[in-house]
Amino acid sequence: MRIAICDDEVSMVQILEEKIKKLLPDAVIDKYLSGDELIASGSKPDILFLDIQMPGMDGMETAKVLRQDNENMILIFVTAAEEYVFQAFDVGAFHYLVKPFSDEKFKEVVTKAVHNIKRSSRLEKDEKYIMVQTAGSHIKIFLRDIVYAEVYNRKVIIHTRSTDIEYYGKLQELSDMAGTDFFRTHRAYLVHFKYVEKYDATCVTMKNGTALIAKQNYPEFVKQYLKYNQRKGNEVR
Repeated sequence: MRIAICDDEVSMVQILEEKIKKLLPDAVIDKYLSGDELIASGSKPDILFLDIQMPGMDGMETAKVLRQDNENMILIFVTAAEEYVFQAFDVGAFHYLVKPFSDEKFKEVVTKAVHNIKRSSRLEKDEKYIMVQTAGSHIKIFLRDIVYAEVYNRKVIIHTRSTDIEYYGKLQELSDMAGTDFFRTHRAYLVHFKYVEKYDATCVTMKNGTALIAKQNYPEFVKQYLKYNQRKGNEVR
């Protein structure tokens, strides 16, 4: 996650940086002392902490420029001036922190911002799909609906929650776009962790079928499946 701080007061930049590091130790933090400097950098942060009253381009104007190329950015104004709160809505501000603020309030705002980003990421992932051609027609298949896929007689067979779809293609192409929620257990099989029922060193039982697992792939499968469950907050099996 990339976070930017833009404030003409060096002391405030340092304070915000320390607070952010305590809450998000893995975040990349970029610091700027003016809106002009921030814009010139071309930075596209996930979260921006922005002062309003600054020399040169003020926070409101800076936000308007940044919004042209970064509609999804979480914008949090950090200012001593309360009178700009309504203008903040015009540039899609997520929150308006008035200095001074408590650690509890800062944590609350940051936690909500991170939750918002994660939720948006999940929604975007859920909408990913592939288009395949079969029997003269093109079919849209959402990745979220794919249980597993296999190769048989030079065809890729995608087993979804409701049907099976066959098409001429390469399983590797599907694997490349599927992401970390999927795993290539065997040269002929790709499984979706979401639908795994049980597994052993030879096969993976899915909700509507079975996928073979190559012996050399088993340790990595177990490792990645555990990581998947940790990401999703599931009980590790």
